[in-house]
Amino acid sequence: MSADDTELRALERYVDELIHCVERLRDENRSLRESQATLNSERARLIEKTEEARGRVEAMIARLKSMEQN
Repeated sequence: MSADDTELRALERYVDELIHCVERLRDENRSLRESQATLNSERARLIEKTEEARGRVEAMIARLKSMEQN
């Protein structure tokens, strides 16, 4: 086997490793984007629930104040 063949095989292995790395990173990136979308959706839902709870508490406070004045 010549030096050129050895270098070519080493280069092929290196390229294969790079391809594997790119595929792994692509999969990881897709997974992270999906997780981010899920977390953003959950955050929006929690914000909405918090606002609803705040509204109910404010309504209860207003009713209590009204009861105190009567």
